[in-house]
Amino acid sequence: MTPAQDTATRDDVRLGIVTAASQLLRDKGANAVTTRAVAEAAGVQAPTIYRLFGDKDGLIDAVAEHVMATYVAAKAAAAQAAETDPVADLRHGWRVHVEFGLANPELYALIGTRGRGGQSPATAAGIEVLRTRVRRLAATGLLRVDEQRALMMIHAAGNGTILALLATPAQQRDSGLSDAMFDAVLGSILVSTPATPDTTVRAVAVTFATVVPDLPGLSDAERALMTEWLHRSLGI
Repeated sequence: MTPAQDTATRDDVRLGIVTAASQLLRDKGANAVTTRAVAEAAGVQAPTIYRLFGDKDGLIDAVAEHVMATYVAAKAAAAQAAETDPVADLRHGWRVHVEFGLANPELYALIGTRGRGGQSPATAAGIEVLRTRVRRLAATGLLRVDEQRALMMIHAAGNGTILALLATPAQQRDSGLSDAMFDAVLGSILVSTPATPDTTVRAVAVTFATVVPDLPGLSDAERALMTEWLHRSLGI
């Protein structure tokens, strides 16, 4: 067997295992996704899973990435192409994310039962898409907190909203909770009058921090120092 054939076979086996795990997830729920059950469904020995994925958490990462790949790619494309109002764009992304979570409850349960901390690669990619949206808010002078704080507040609130809704029977869910949570977050991270540029020192500093990496004529050390000064003034 040539190296190329060996790689192809390895990739095929890996895909077969991920596909089997994804099928178990859809058909029987998160609790059914055990190493033994996945091995049996994929027609491989359990050591093969450990060899290809390291452990069950590695398999969970692969399943999450497999299920979410198309979703994240679509979000990324939308974020890159977006020419709408940045607040409206962020609201659209929030709604899509919540809808996806409610439509894939077993995936969220599976990620939540990981033995170790950390994020799946797909989740990390989704956060980078969110970072792009938050950067647009900051660049237009709409943020009154720093970008990282805004990013983490939106991310935490979004996940919390999904988990709260999933924990409630479908017929009893508050249909307005998602939008109410989003508006509450906006009230905490945006300047008080988004339609009018905020010229307060803090708002200007937050906005200026977004362009420091692109300032011409400065060394990397000078940019790093300027960023440090801005963060210190913002209390970061």
